[in-house]
Amino acid sequence: MSDPRVDHIPPEAAPFRTWHLAFRSRNLVIGSVLTLVFVAAALISFVWTPYDISKLAISEKMQVPSWSHWMGTDHFGRDILSMIMVGARTSIAVAVVAVGIGMLFGVPLGLWAAARRGSMLDEVIMRANDLVFAFPSLLIAIMITATFGPSAVNAIIAIGIFNIPVFARLTRSGALSLWQRDFILAARVSGKSSARISFEHILPNVTNLLIVQGTIQFSLGILAEAGLSYVGLGAQPPVPSWGRMLADSQTMISIAPHMAIFPGLAILLTVLGLNLMGDGLRDIFDPKLRRSRA
Repeated sequence: MSDPRVDHIPPEAAPFRTWHLAFRSRNLVIGSVLTLVFVAAALISFVWTPYDISKLAISEKMQVPSWSHWMGTDHFGRDILSMIMVGARTSIAVAVVAVGIGMLFGVPLGLWAAARRGSMLDEVIMRANDLVFAFPSLLIAIMITATFGPSAVNAIIAIGIFNIPVFARLTRSGALSLWQRDFILAARVSGKSSARISFEHILPNVTNLLIVQGTIQFSLGILAEAGLSYVGLGAQPPVPSWGRMLADSQTMISIAPHMAIFPGLAILLTVLGLNLMGDGLRDIFDPKLRRSRA
């Protein structure tokens, strides 16, 4: 059963209800803490890191974790903790921009398709989305890299292109269920155009869906960036990247396992945190799920 202390809160106290549910969601709290830790590490790295990652110290290479180097050093003697902090900037920046590209193009396309549901335009947009889905993001990245060369920018473009149909389909699905609602019919009777209805009435009502999906795509973006960097198609040296750190450590994992363990844990915990946060947000924004879990 749902909590009567929350169910009987008056409408004007809706923000209190949302915060109350947020703090009750274990997934949301744990996920937010994990995510904020890595976001904070990325922000702090702009002004401070334990060691300068641009300086090599071959005499200190592959040291195990100690008080002077909490996560040890790599094969060039660089501090792994400092590398992970700076690498977080790369992973987060690539994922944020890629998700932004997906939303910027995918949401308007989804709204447009829903407003013209059943038309040739709707069919063209959806089939184009199917065509993009037919090509994995890694394959798209290889095609882009073969043309323009490997870089973080090309990784962003590849991941962003793959995100467009995800948000287009989600937006269209959410919008279609709203177009038959009474308040939309009233807006149409009042003479509002389909475009105005889409942005004034439909978009605010699918924002919750977009937020939840955004956190999921953000975690997938970090995984995709790490994967592309691992195969040499993402951020290029000397720019640190978690995927590149894993690639550099694969031949030395038997003698210096910490070189792979800590970057791997960084990817694992960040993706886990974002997925838990997305799951918690979905519980809050979807009353049916909230009641079923109560």
